[in-house]
Amino acid sequence: MNPRILVVDDEPQLVRALRINLKARGYDVDTAPDGGTALRLAAHRSPDLVILDLGLPDLEGVEVIRGLRGWTSVPIIVLSGRADSADKVAALDAGADDYMTKPFGIDELLARIRAVTRRLHPAGTADPVVTIGGHRVDLAARTVSDGVKLTPTEWQLLEYLLRNPGKLIGRRTLLHDVWGPQYQTETNYLRQYMARLRRKLEIDPAHPVHLRTEPGMGYRFDPADDSHPPAGDAR
Repeated sequence: MNPRILVVDDEPQLVRALRINLKARGYDVDTAPDGGTALRLAAHRSPDLVILDLGLPDLEGVEVIRGLRGWTSVPIIVLSGRADSADKVAALDAGADDYMTKPFGIDELLARIRAVTRRLHPAGTADPVVTIGGHRVDLAARTVSDGVKLTPTEWQLLEYLLRNPGKLIGRRTLLHDVWGPQYQTETNYLRQYMARLRRKLEIDPAHPVHLRTEPGMGYRFDPADDSHPPAGDAR
């Protein structure tokens, strides 16, 4: 399977040139003209690398980086016309792995892609396999044992929690990063999807061991021992 790159930029000519050059080098390419589309595509298509412009029509590129970093460690290369050091620092602090300014050479970009991929995913490493309620969740292969099937949104929500074990994730953060900034008050989305994940993964969905609710605050993945379920409910 070819590595998949998500290109996020609102300049059609640049996007077309990148698509042609990257495909010629054996990459599969998805494109997004704005931040909201980029976050949705990243959830549905699971890119191996993201190339991101900072000046997007709906969200600042730094917000897109933060949204991605909430649930994935996918390499991010910023490709921007902003050469100011403050922009570079902000992007790198938010979680970008590299920063290139426009105009740029395609050979240098390809070299940066190879370098970032080697550095973040050295040979012999893999994404974790997590056990929930007797099911094995393979984050790299995006599979669950015993034939359990998850929708793309269920995957994004689950992966966000699993990559932050023991950490309380606020409701607004989950809604923003999984569904988008316009859904930050739609707490019913979270309740419905968490209930679905528990029905598919927990031994006793009414008394979840791993996918825990912190009332009034958010949700937490608890990598606890199933044989000693804590008290609690599935609200």
